[in-house]
Amino acid sequence: MHKKTINDVDLKGKTVLVRVDFNVPLENGRITDATRISAALPTIKALSGSKLILCSHLGRPEGKRNPEESLAPCAVRLAELLGKDVPFIDDCIGDKVAAAVANMKAGDVILLENTRFYPGEESKDKEQMLAFAKELAAPAEAFVNDAFGSSHRKHASVYGVTQFLSPCVAGLLVEKEVSMLQKLYNSPQDGFIVVLGGKKVKDKIGVIKSLLPRCEKMLIGGAMTYSFFKAKGYEIGSSYCPEGSETLAQEVMDAMKDHLDKMILPQDVNMQNVAGDHSTKYAAPTAIEPGWDAQDIGPETAKMYADLVRAAKTVFWNGPMGHFEVKPFDQGTLEVAKAMGECPGFNVIGGGDSVAAVTQMHLEDKIDHVSTGGGASLEYLENGSLPGVDALDEK
Repeated sequence: MHKKTINDVDLKGKTVLVRVDFNVPLENGRITDATRISAALPTIKALSGSKLILCSHLGRPEGKRNPEESLAPCAVRLAELLGKDVPFIDDCIGDKVAAAVANMKAGDVILLENTRFYPGEESKDKEQMLAFAKELAAPAEAFVNDAFGSSHRKHASVYGVTQFLSPCVAGLLVEKEVSMLQKLYNSPQDGFIVVLGGKKVKDKIGVIKSLLPRCEKMLIGGAMTYSFFKAKGYEIGSSYCPEGSETLAQEVMDAMKDHLDKMILPQDVNMQNVAGDHSTKYAAPTAIEPGWDAQDIGPETAKMYADLVRAAKTVFWNGPMGHFEVKPFDQGTLEVAKAMGECPGFNVIGGGDSVAAVTQMHLEDKIDHVSTGGGASLEYLENGSLPGVDALDEK
């Protein structure tokens, strides 16, 4: 990694602002998955000689204070994981934070309130963003970015604070994520299989254009499949296809015309009669009927995709193959997940429901790298860089 990390600088005794990614799922104030909090522990423990001010966003409060999106439950869970008190500060800038920091000793950890409670965090107005970043940085001397999942954003707490603090370095999670994705980005074409699923073509345009010329095969699944089918003139019935997405699919196919032999679309689908008795049946792409909703790849496609993944030298997978949350439309995703676990090559999962699938099948230990950032991993593989990483100090 060409950026400095916490291993390249001495932060002992310093007051350090650490951007973590505690954007965890909450139900009635309870954390339902603390994976992202656990992922920050190595960096927090490695900086045990510093005074740590942790900051993060949670949800989309859109610049307004929303008690349901408070980071307070994260402070409780982090304290449990660290085995020590983690005071929660009910703000992220101003007097409350200054007072809490003034009382800190080396080894102390505090967690600030949701940075997105302030409009400056996500503001497109550079002056407003930097003004908030300056206030956020004010109590600290140095900055550590350990929020890989937010590093594709030019937000105040990820990007803006680097204008006001020095040194600015990567945490251990960001270092690991970047080194793994860099290896993937530089993979030889031979034996490199990319599996892309999910709902929207527009979310995947960049990564398709970047990786299709550089991989051996790209396997397409998920709801975005039907945008490609519609662009080809197929009947897609009631299958998911937002207005205009078939145009985007056609644009991708036009731009990638020299590489389309490597883009593999499903050979069969599992569809449901949503206009009638809700029965299900398999069909060829050209045999989807009006009133039927295709919700998963079919068994022929699942076997083909799984065989290709198992034999790959390198695999990147992002996005489910179907309506994964609802049986029987989880079968395609689970087949690919099983194949990922059996693949002896270098394999990486880029966040989201793909992670849920391998977790459900207890295959996490068989995957070389499970990314904590779906959007960030896609952007890194598209551009080979991320704004929140680029802003850090060069080695």
